[in-house]
Amino acid sequence: MAYTVISVFPSTVNSEDIISKLHNLGISNDDIIISRSNVENAETDHQYEEDEKTKSFWDHMFVNDNELLHAYKTKSVGSINIIVYADTFEQAQSAKAVLDENGAIEVYKKTDEKAAENDTAGLPQDVYNGIIAKARHNLYFLGSERVYHSNIIKGMDDPMDDLGSKD
Repeated sequence: MAYTVISVFPSTVNSEDIISKLHNLGISNDDIIISRSNVENAETDHQYEEDEKTKSFWDHMFVNDNELLHAYKTKSVGSINIIVYADTFEQAQSAKAVLDENGAIEVYKKTDEKAAENDTAGLPQDVYNGIIAKARHNLYFLGSERVYHSNIIKGMDDPMDDLGSKD
């Protein structure tokens, strides 16, 4: 089975150093995607809409877990994602270890106490750490640059009378 390893890094990370370390594990350039986030019209409320290619990637990766999907989508805005495709689970774990050692941001699903008692709601901990048992799919790639648009509507929401007073 093939695996996809997803990681999120601050926008200031030195990705070339990380790629070099992944190469030392035997991972080729074809199996590594560096995706930088481009946020247009940055707002402080963090309400963004991603481009279609990015949306398709996240939806494909986390099709059965909306909470984890939201966590990764939110953490990835304004950040760098490094995606690694691995042939074996051991290679995926080694890649994840390198990514974590080099500053990957931890992205965890927010759970209540009952879900925590059930060992991450029945899913393996590796899924919550970014190792997904899915192979590379030609339709669902994360592009080298992602574009996020603010989805805030500027202006007034409430109708007012001629004098600017609400009814």
